[in-house]
Amino acid sequence: MKLNDLVDWYSTLTQESVSRVKELYHEEAHFRDPFNNVYGHNAIAAIFLHMFENTQHPEFQIKSVNQAGDSAWVVWVFSCLLRDKALSIEGVSRLEFCSDGRVIEHRDYWDSMDMFIELPLLGRIVEYLKSRMGPSRMEFQRESKS
Repeated sequence: MKLNDLVDWYSTLTQESVSRVKELYHEEAHFRDPFNNVYGHNAIAAIFLHMFENTQHPEFQIKSVNQAGDSAWVVWVFSCLLRDKALSIEGVSRLEFCSDGRVIEHRDYWDSMDMFIELPLLGRIVEYLKSRMGPSRMEFQRESKS
């Protein structure tokens, strides 16, 4: 399993190092996150190249790694500048490794609302929807005082 190599790659990822995808991901690897659901080296590399084209100073900070057999969970924080605003997203990746040690299945779990809220028009809509969908702060305060 190339878990340590993968974690190091994410920790130091650059536009130039995206080409190492072939070393770390199986040619039939599946990558899924809230915006993507792709298979293969080229499609996975395209996701990271798109990230470098659309954000400034993107980086992953690895918080913890847990391994069990051919599976691993990686807790991370992604940070960047998006339209000159700082953005920080916490997430978790579930990884499955194949017999040659490369990733065959990569599933990211993170809240896409963290990104939407930073976009000018969409951010206001998301904030409005969040305020309407969640319990009222006043109701919570009244309940907790009892």
